[in-house]
Amino acid sequence: MTQLFLTRWQRLLPVLFAAFLLLGSSGCAMVTVKQVKSSDSLVNKRADVLNTGKLSPAARETLSAAGLDESQCEKDFLVCRSTLLMTDDLNVEQRLSALSELWVKAALALTPKKTAAGDPPMSDAALDAWLEAARYAYAYLFYSGRSPSDRAFEDRQTQVRDYYNYAAEKAAVVLFVRARAAALAGEDYTKPITVGSWSLASNYQQLGLKSIPAQLVPAGTVSFVGLRSTYRRDGFGAELVMVMDPPKLVAPVIAPDGPKAETTQDDENDENDERRGRRHRHDDSVPEFSEMSSINVTALLRFEGSSLEDVMRTRRVELDAYSPEATERITLHGEQVPLAGNFTAAYGLWLAQSGFARQSLRTLFGMSEGIGEPHIYLMQPWDPNRRIIFMLHGLGSSPEAWVNLANEIMGDPELRQQFQVWQVYYPTNAPIALNRYEIANAFNDTLQHFDPNGSTRASKDMVYIGHSMGGVLARLLVSDSGDVLWNDLLANYNLKGERLKRVQSKLGPLLHFKAEPNVERAIFIAAPHQGTDIAGNKVGRLIGRLVRLPLTILGKFEDVFLALAQAEQQADGTAKPKIPNSIDNLKASDPFVKAAAQLPIEAGLKYHSIIAQRKPELPVEKSDDGLVPYWSAHLPGALSEKVIISGHSVQETPQAVLEVRRILHRDVDDVGTGARP
Repeated sequence: MTQLFLTRWQRLLPVLFAAFLLLGSSGCAMVTVKQVKSSDSLVNKRADVLNTGKLSPAARETLSAAGLDESQCEKDFLVCRSTLLMTDDLNVEQRLSALSELWVKAALALTPKKTAAGDPPMSDAALDAWLEAARYAYAYLFYSGRSPSDRAFEDRQTQVRDYYNYAAEKAAVVLFVRARAAALAGEDYTKPITVGSWSLASNYQQLGLKSIPAQLVPAGTVSFVGLRSTYRRDGFGAELVMVMDPPKLVAPVIAPDGPKAETTQDDENDENDERRGRRHRHDDSVPEFSEMSSINVTALLRFEGSSLEDVMRTRRVELDAYSPEATERITLHGEQVPLAGNFTAAYGLWLAQSGFARQSLRTLFGMSEGIGEPHIYLMQPWDPNRRIIFMLHGLGSSPEAWVNLANEIMGDPELRQQFQVWQVYYPTNAPIALNRYEIANAFNDTLQHFDPNGSTRASKDMVYIGHSMGGVLARLLVSDSGDVLWNDLLANYNLKGERLKRVQSKLGPLLHFKAEPNVERAIFIAAPHQGTDIAGNKVGRLIGRLVRLPLTILGKFEDVFLALAQAEQQADGTAKPKIPNSIDNLKASDPFVKAAAQLPIEAGLKYHSIIAQRKPELPVEKSDDGLVPYWSAHLPGALSEKVIISGHSVQETPQAVLEVRRILHRDVDDVGTGARP
């Protein structure tokens, strides 16, 4: 039996062997099924060299079609590249996108992972690889047979766009460093530079730079503690931040002859200050306004040529830089292309490098390195077609008070299109009347500089937003004093003859003012319009004694208050009056704040109140925010009043941010969007 079984198997073996050979030579493959999670499928689909370090499935498929694989290309990139270029059967889009990704991988291998101060700059070989990656991506996007809009929903186009943007970012930083070095050596920083066989030119004309920038920082390399959100726009180009040297806001030395008549945008220029557009005393060594020292930039690499063949042969590249706030789209090769943009990075860097927190406190307590005059900051380059939002911070504070609110306004697409944000940074130790006067002059001088005729949309329908003491200042800026404040002063002092003239020459301009023109709406946040009892209690008095006025103010007004003291002594022999500081002005019993609270707000002005309530269990009428009571923050006639459970820094709460955005969107509906170029 066993012998018979073996005999049969011996007869079958040749047949089985022949069948095995036939199947093996037939090219048939065994297919099996492997279950994959939907989430894993999506991750694998979108994986590529930038997020995994490995080539994307699309690139691997292209390599496979050309008889290549990723490991072969890692060993001999030049042969891999040549094979792809010479494989005629490959689709043009497949070839160009795969080559762009391969060049990104090569560039990543040549680029240091982290560059520290003193490290050698990026090698020419690495820069060459990044430029090649950008070139192939550029060719794919604009010269591969289909337009970007035809591929709008394709994942592969998004990947290739990212290769271009990342390569443009790397190249832009290197070009900037080299161009800056040339500029510091006295050369034209737009002059083309040579790197290997490449000729590279830089075009910063769209940015309107007034000085040589200090740094160019990729927006994606920085994150911020203290900012709740990062706002950006997807699109074409590298998202960067250009850092300029900040202005020096040192305390000025002002001549003792006091303030002169307040300027408005409608006033004629003074003969002596026609060049500067101002008629009040100002230290020319300290600028009245500036843009943020950090500005958002979107950079493009343009490759010379009008066809695929031209682009693949050219060695000429131009770096074009744009402001993403000012430019939303550009035309490239007949296509309307949305520009990428980061609207938070520059703002975050500016605040992080400003030193405002330390400086504002040094200012309040009259220490060195404090500021002596208001300074207007433009949060973006001047735009004549965007209306102005003017923001005024509170006591002992700075533009940092607006960190999230300003970011939310600039991050909202509709609000960003309709508005530009200006902020004032002012010495919060000075008397309120003096700050109102100086802020009004600084604001009007700034507007006069950019729009001398007051004819642009930016000069009309402005919105003022003030927090705490900034809310009091905002209210005074939209009020008409008439003779109320001056008469109140005369009622308390016996002023005649030369003494009256001396006081009038210096205090008259501070106590006589008109509402700022062309303000359409105001938002007052936690503002002590009628003062606060806290400023007059033990803690308030202690802080008030610590507050020190700068010598410039003391010198300018000392003789005035000496005259007031002499007049008062003649009347009743009371003590010599002192120059009031900001804390004094915030007392509910202060004569100035009591008189100012009665001034009428400009007729027709729309205004809103946002009020904080620290203890929700109390009736609103008896509540406060820890510093400002409801009865002081409440304004009759407001179009809306929002009470938020919060402490005094309510402007930073999400509820307040949403309320401000609601009001601004309503304002856009009321005023209209205007014509955008």
